[in-house]
Amino acid sequence: MIINADSAQVYSDLPVLSAQPTPEEQASAQHRLFGYLDGSEPCSAARWAADAKIAIEEAHAGGATPFVVGGTGLYMRTLLDGIAPIPHIDPALRATIRKLPAAQAYTQLQRRDPAAAARLAPTDSSRIARALEVVECTGRSITEWRTEKVGGIADQVALNPLLLLPPRDWLYARCDARFEAMMAGGAIDEVKALLARGLPDDAPVMRAIGVPEISDLLARNIDRSEALALGKIATRQYAKRQFTWFRNQAPIHWCRWSEEINDSFIAKIETIFQYL
Repeated sequence: MIINADSAQVYSDLPVLSAQPTPEEQASAQHRLFGYLDGSEPCSAARWAADAKIAIEEAHAGGATPFVVGGTGLYMRTLLDGIAPIPHIDPALRATIRKLPAAQAYTQLQRRDPAAAARLAPTDSSRIARALEVVECTGRSITEWRTEKVGGIADQVALNPLLLLPPRDWLYARCDARFEAMMAGGAIDEVKALLARGLPDDAPVMRAIGVPEISDLLARNIDRSEALALGKIATRQYAKRQFTWFRNQAPIHWCRWSEEINDSFIAKIETIFQYL
C-alpha cells in the first residue's frame, strides 16, 4: 500500500498540479490519502497523521506493507514523533487574531510571548497568528507546548527509511520539466476551476506551488511565459528547502540515495523489498 505524505497531493482539486499518481498508476497498487480531501478543508499535520495511522493499520491488517511517500517533512515528523498536545483553539478567538494585520499581531505576540516572537520573522503572518492564538487561548507559550510530543508511532513500527537526495542539477532539471508538463497537461484548467470556488486566499490549497503563478496568468497580470518561469522558480526553491530539511533533520542513520534516480535506484528498491 502506498500512502501519500505530500501536503498538496491530499487535495482532490489539484491532481495535475500536485503531480498525483495517475488513475492508471493508482490502479496498479493500493493508494491512500491521494486527493482524498476537498480544497475547502484545511489539512493540518495532525489531521494527516491521524489519517495515515488508519491507513497503516489497514495495510497491516490486510497483510500489506505500507510505503509512506512524499516530501512534507512536518507530516513525517508528526507521524513518527508525535505532536504537541495543544488544546483546541476557540474558533472566535482564532478568527479575530487571523484578521489582525501582521505588524499588529507581531506586536501583540512580542508582548504576550516574547520568546516565540523572537523566533519568528515579523512578516511570517501565519506562524505569528498561530503562536498568538495559542498563548491567548491557553496562557502558555507555543514554545513550551512543543517540548511535549504525543501520538508518535516510531517506537511501534519497523522502519526502512530511504531519503532521495539526488544531484541538484539533475533535480532542478526534473523540476523544470515537470512544471512544463503540468502547464500543458491541465494545470491551468485546474486552477481556473479552483478560483471559481471562491475559497479564502489563505486556504492551504490556494498556496500550492503553481496556483499563485497560474492565478496571475488567468488574471492577465502576466503572460504564459512569465507564469511558466515563475512556476519553475517556485518549484526549484521548494525542492531546495525540502532537500535541506531532509538532509539536516532526518536521523543520521536513515539511508540516503544521492545519485540520479535510475536503474541502480530501482535495484536498491528491489533489495529493500526483499527484506520486508
